[in-house]
Amino acid sequence: MEKQDQWASKLGFILATAGSAIGLGAIWKFPYVAGTGGGGAFLLLFLIFTFLLGYPLLVGEFTIGRHAQSDAIRTYKKLAPHTWWHVTGRIGVLVSFLVLSFYSVVGGWILLYLIQALSGNLSGFSQAEYGTLFSDIIANPAQTIIAQFAFILLTILVVAKGIQQGIEKVSKIMMPILFILFILLVVRSLMLPGAGEGVRFLFVPDFSKLTSQTILYALGQAFFTLTLGVSVMVTYSSYLPKTQNIPKSALSITLLNTFITLLAGLAIFPGAFTFNIQPTAGPPLIFVVLPAVFENVPFGSVVFIAFLLLLLFAALTSAFSMIEIIVATVIKDQDQKRAKMTWLIGIAIFIVGIPSCLSYGVLADFKMFDKTIFDLVDFITSNVLMPIGALLISLFISIKVKRSTLMAELQEGSNIKQGFFNVWFFLLRFVTPIAIILVLLDSLGVFNRFK
Repeated sequence: MEKQDQWASKLGFILATAGSAIGLGAIWKFPYVAGTGGGGAFLLLFLIFTFLLGYPLLVGEFTIGRHAQSDAIRTYKKLAPHTWWHVTGRIGVLVSFLVLSFYSVVGGWILLYLIQALSGNLSGFSQAEYGTLFSDIIANPAQTIIAQFAFILLTILVVAKGIQQGIEKVSKIMMPILFILFILLVVRSLMLPGAGEGVRFLFVPDFSKLTSQTILYALGQAFFTLTLGVSVMVTYSSYLPKTQNIPKSALSITLLNTFITLLAGLAIFPGAFTFNIQPTAGPPLIFVVLPAVFENVPFGSVVFIAFLLLLLFAALTSAFSMIEIIVATVIKDQDQKRAKMTWLIGIAIFIVGIPSCLSYGVLADFKMFDKTIFDLVDFITSNVLMPIGALLISLFISIKVKRSTLMAELQEGSNIKQGFFNVWFFLLRFVTPIAIILVLLDSLGVFNRFK
């Protein structure tokens, strides 16, 4: 058995892991849920929950991942042999496979829009016409399937190269560009006439808008914006050397992700208020509303191309982590198998994703439980399996793994004190599971029965 590949540098690990967390959800979902939750009040809750609940779980995943130095499934087998806890890793692998199957569809849409924008065919339309254009693009079976495959192909080519030469190397290029593009977009957005109103909406809490639903949305966003609950972070941390400071690395990633989330709000809300667009527009915001917004600002087409590149990079860095957890599980440290298995897994994901790709075209009328195939796969993974996975991981770390093992692993590369450990362990064992259960029950609509 070959020695497991490792991250070449602390920066590479942080950028790759932050890239995993900074996906399309952070960029388009946060403005949507913040818009429905009242802006500033939602943001405040999101920040509190991210650092009080998300950060402890991230530290926990890093701790068991580095300790076991193995893939998602064998990590649980090593730490709890002859038990059923390995199911936790299996859920993570399944979720990553299913999520990437429909996530690649959206990645394909971004590629199609980028091609349209670069060729100059994405300008001069009204918002209604942009809506028609989007509907036409996603309903075209041939071009959406080709675009979906192109997105998967980009993912395969990077992950097949390995941790250092593939994921880390590309993340070191993509992530800085992503940050630069985002900052340029925010600067341009803040120059718009309605920027002040958008900034106030985002940063000034209006607690009269707070509802139990808003609180649960903020809880869910805090957990899943860090890619928690699918053992992706367990897999990524398995490539960490013992010299890495886990609490500091987790904090850096949490801060980076929070920073990007804030930038997403600052990039979108000023434009929304300037052009009288509801901040609750949701997913169509990216493909229908924003092109119309950029149409009305100087050099708008260039700015929109930059935004699409940013989206593409964010989507790809998340896709790398999703396919990596599957590849790592299959090759079992035998890196000579990496390239072949990455191709096989990538093609399998592409094939499984085709029905989701056709959900807005030839399969638009085919529905199960009143949902299209795309929406059903999204609901099962995001609303059911991910919360269950996060709950199992938090319980596994705090109940099954010895406290002495956790403390010893956390102290490798750091000088944490007993006080930090006690607070972290208390949050992980008692507070985080309750919060996850509430999110899961809300996702399943349990609380709707009491309204």
